Amino acid sequence: MKRDQALAIVKEQITQHRYQHTLGVMETAIILAERYGADAKKAELAAIFHDYAKFRDKDEMKAIIEEQDMDPELLKYNSELWHAPVGAYLVEKEVGIKDSDIIDAIRYHTSGRPNMTLLEKIIYLADYIEPGRHFPGVEEVREMAKSNLDRALIKSIRNSIEFLMKKNQRIFPLTFHTYNDLVKKEAD
Repeated sequence: MKRDQALAIVKEQITQHRYQHTLGVMETAIILAERYGADAKKAELAAIFHDYAKFRDKDEMKAIIEEQDMDPELLKYNSELWHAPVGAYLVEKEVGIKDSDIIDAIRYHTSGRPNMTLLEKIIYLADYIEPGRHFPGVEEVREMAKSNLDRALIKSIRNSIEFLMKKNQRIFPLTFHTYNDLVKKEAD
């Protein structure tokens, strides 16, 4: 699928503000893919579609999680997590993208997972550090991403966990497992 076609599909699903974010994620993902030797075309498509389901009705997302036998634990946590796995499903079903690398990068861009692929790491991190993001700690992660993808990923996940803890919000277990997996591999 060509970039213009993909962007046109996504633009109908999200707000103008989110579309600008998507363009930033796309450009950042391509840079990271080229820097770390991933498939830039897959990174581009995964980035374009990463927030495809972001503005879907919560009841619709809940129904898809239940009907498609997704992890039922998702429903016990903040609904902000839902758009990633639901988006992966809908991109495959509605858009027709079948590439499992792209679908998984979309699926895990909010939670991560142990043993993340290079493409999954790139989409997770591109979403975090795209140029439109402005919050404490993002500049440090942007700098780290220039030289060490895994260290930047660890720092971004730690920042996210700390942010949620400060807000007294629950943290999805897969995010902790991702953090632990990356820290263990970094130490080995």
